[in-house]
Amino acid sequence: MLLIYAPKITNRLGYTLNVMFSHILRTDFSLTTDADTFAKHEGAKLAYGPRRPEEGVPFIKAKGLLFETSIAEQELRPYKEEGVARLFPIYDSSSDMRFDPFAAAFYMLTRYEEYLPHRTDEHGRFVAQESVAYREEFLHQAVVDRWALEVRDMILKYYPDLEFVPRKYEFVGTVDIDAAYCYKNKGLGRTLMGIGRDLVKKEYHAELNERLRVLRGKESDPFDTFDYILSFKKRYRDLHLIFFVLLGDYGIYDKPISYHNNEFQDLLKHLCDYAKMGIHPSYNSLTTPHLIDIEIKRLSDILHRRIVRSRFHFLRLQFPHSYRSLIKAGIKHDYTMGYADTPGYRAGTATPYPFYDLSRDEETQLLIHPFVLMDTTLQKYMALPPTEAISVIKKQIDEARAVGGVFNSIWHNQNLCDLYGWAGWREVYEDMIEYGMSL
Repeated sequence: MLLIYAPKITNRLGYTLNVMFSHILRTDFSLTTDADTFAKHEGAKLAYGPRRPEEGVPFIKAKGLLFETSIAEQELRPYKEEGVARLFPIYDSSSDMRFDPFAAAFYMLTRYEEYLPHRTDEHGRFVAQESVAYREEFLHQAVVDRWALEVRDMILKYYPDLEFVPRKYEFVGTVDIDAAYCYKNKGLGRTLMGIGRDLVKKEYHAELNERLRVLRGKESDPFDTFDYILSFKKRYRDLHLIFFVLLGDYGIYDKPISYHNNEFQDLLKHLCDYAKMGIHPSYNSLTTPHLIDIEIKRLSDILHRRIVRSRFHFLRLQFPHSYRSLIKAGIKHDYTMGYADTPGYRAGTATPYPFYDLSRDEETQLLIHPFVLMDTTLQKYMALPPTEAISVIKKQIDEARAVGGVFNSIWHNQNLCDLYGWAGWREVYEDMIEYGMSL
């Protein structure tokens, strides 16, 4: 077991070491503040603090962030070395690393900068352009994983026989069900409104014919791409597939099928036989968090299962209250960590990790599963054609593979219909899965 010395044990330090060594490097460690215990330890050890406690052992000089309790602007001084970004540089030759990887990891993982004053978009979301990763052009890198691997390699120079469990790359496919159907099961009122719009506006006349064919059972609903999605689960047995279901009430940004609809309920039960299911808390749940409990109960009652997974609709995530609401509602896993308008690693990692409530200065049991890109990010925000989109996707898969992390993306069932501006994107989805699941 690796013994780590620090002059002081804090929640911040314990959390960061837990993520770096337990979650990323998957090795056991213990922490001590006793210099004599550290000196007498005959196995592998690492010192972290303002000064090296003894010669001949690996030492990382601390910048101080993990021994603080306040939330304040930090002097990051970002730079790059061999193409990899660094924060909190160290100007001390006694340190085995030229930056403080633990302080840097804590800053990224906790989303420290999102607790500081920042600009939000029209949906109240922290925008990628506000982040140090975007400004310094390392958003595409899983830097926290890379820093952890650098710490591992530094320790191995001192203790070449120390064993670390090899990291294993994973591919996870997630699908948000904002609208299970385009025309079917919308209820009489919404259906009549849709027909009225199609009649009044000439550009929707072709859509009216399609709508009527679907309603008469002459044609399948274009948004019903679920058998197509499940076909990949059957083709790749090791494919991890998760559906997130919007079950909020109808509104400006929430237009789901009614949770009372029997066919919709049957669909969700069918999907549950092949994939994991999670709740997709509605747009208004950000400001009215008790809606999360209501919507979780709706899904639980349909599936007769406990709901422990979540991803916020519109990716409306604000720190720390969004995650506090999920914890209160009994959610154990969240998949919202990423940006709507830009691909990349919002928290700097491709590894699931526990949420740290910076305001309360405590580690929680909520596990965050970062995603790196979304279909609408590529098609809408970046306006990429399918041929360019797959190139972006493959580069991010390569990054996840390089660090032995998880490639996690977001798709929507309606965007896999190959219609309405999404022609050619089925091929992108297929290429992504084939490339991501290949050895």
